[in-house]
Amino acid sequence: MNSLEKPYQKLLDRMKVLINSSTPIVVMETVEELRAVSLVRAACSDLNLAVFEWTIADGLVRSGDGAAAFHPVGQPNVQAALQSRPETSKTAMYNTADPVQALANLETMTIEAVFVLKDFHRHMDNPVVVRRLRDVGQKFSANRRTLVLTAPAIEMPPELASLVEFFDLPLPDPDRLREIIRETYTRLAGTHSLKLQLEASGVGAMACNLLGFTEEAAERAISQTVVGRLALSPDCITDVLDAKKAMLKRSEMLEFVDTTDNMASVGGLDNLKRWLEQRRGAWDDGALKFGLDPPKGVIILGVQGCGKSLCARAVAGEWKLPLVKFDTAAVYDKFIGETEKRIQKVFRVAEGLAPCILWIDELEKVFAGSGPDSASADAGVSSRLLASFLSWMQERKSPVFVAATCNNVTVLPPELIRKGRFDELFFVDLPSAAERKQVFAIQLTRRKRNPADYDLDRVAEAAKGFSGAEIESAVQTALFAAFARKQELSNGDLLTALSSTVPLSITRSEEISELRAWAKDRAVWASSPQTRGEGA
Repeated sequence: MNSLEKPYQKLLDRMKVLINSSTPIVVMETVEELRAVSLVRAACSDLNLAVFEWTIADGLVRSGDGAAAFHPVGQPNVQAALQSRPETSKTAMYNTADPVQALANLETMTIEAVFVLKDFHRHMDNPVVVRRLRDVGQKFSANRRTLVLTAPAIEMPPELASLVEFFDLPLPDPDRLREIIRETYTRLAGTHSLKLQLEASGVGAMACNLLGFTEEAAERAISQTVVGRLALSPDCITDVLDAKKAMLKRSEMLEFVDTTDNMASVGGLDNLKRWLEQRRGAWDDGALKFGLDPPKGVIILGVQGCGKSLCARAVAGEWKLPLVKFDTAAVYDKFIGETEKRIQKVFRVAEGLAPCILWIDELEKVFAGSGPDSASADAGVSSRLLASFLSWMQERKSPVFVAATCNNVTVLPPELIRKGRFDELFFVDLPSAAERKQVFAIQLTRRKRNPADYDLDRVAEAAKGFSGAEIESAVQTALFAAFARKQELSNGDLLTALSSTVPLSITRSEEISELRAWAKDRAVWASSPQTRGEGA
């Protein structure tokens, strides 16, 4: 058995175990209906069991005798499955189009078989349907009869919990994606005049850009770029990456972030930089052989505007890994009632993109309401969300590095910040004089100015108590003033901009002092003692 056969065989064996063990109801939450049904048919072919399929359009129909066509040596691509799929008789069982009546008929059947109910999630709010499902499930648990429910998402009522097993179709790994690229190109070459301009290394890069796609979505993205360019070429690598960005954006919970920043874009924070540098390459096989586990993640807390989010982006740029931002607002604002299920899908997609950086900005906004006192406010959703996140952080094996930022760590539950969840907790203070000089140099260079032309010692001293974001804003204000006068930017422009700004270190001095006091013995300071900010 080659490496491509193993994942499919594992899924097939799992399905056969569920059927042979008289599991009454199997739920397959997936948009890949064809792939799900193919797997069920293959399992039933091995077990010499009949397969029936139900839809609201056709009622209950027995699959044709060609079910063996769905038992490939390896996992088939979607188009191949479509072309070889067995014809099903369109003679439906009498009076089975209605879901309640269909279940009533199933309850009276004695034949050992598997019954696939498609899009049944649309009927789960009917109490009669739920009652019938429970009756059928209780009878099916006595022999080899199984209901398989397939839908993009199914909210199972508690009455059915003891009868249900969930079956996940995993996202394809890089090996499978390379195979899909080859299969899709070969199929399209039969009907189009195509050029093959991509070497094995390019196919591997394209497969990496497809990580996180379902098989159907991957094949669709490959088909579109190959047909559009009439070639499998290096440009296709970028095309599928753009398709992935669009897919994540549509999910409304994850966003693919382009980043050109690296740690050289961040002024100061030498302790944090050293820590990250030591973990560079920890995803490689050499690190695993050395006995290292991939790093789990880091929380970066501190004063607002001191570069926490920039650090999260810079980690991805420094390690040359994709950066995916988790939209924390969408968890509650849009998906109240199914938050737990949505967060699990986020985890699966992130693992499908691995190795990658998962950026959670303002962590406290997600989990601050997870304490026992807040359970009644949101029916315990926050607490269950925290439990799901902690479990994933503790148990996941995929190399997903979580870069989380936080402004107010005191509201976070203690179990979230203990060792074992995140690798380290870093505190970012206001920059020292030396660090402010670095920030000014970076900002001036970014705006096509030579830092050597300016008195950085003087402007850094004038910026005492300023955060990195406030320094950036002051440079921008000075540039506007110089541009309005039609003159080059001067030290005076920078000093004037600084003098007209009241920094957060003054307006929120009490909060900053409290944050420093909390972090003094609880966090690792991102800057070394020699470069630590004033007041630390």
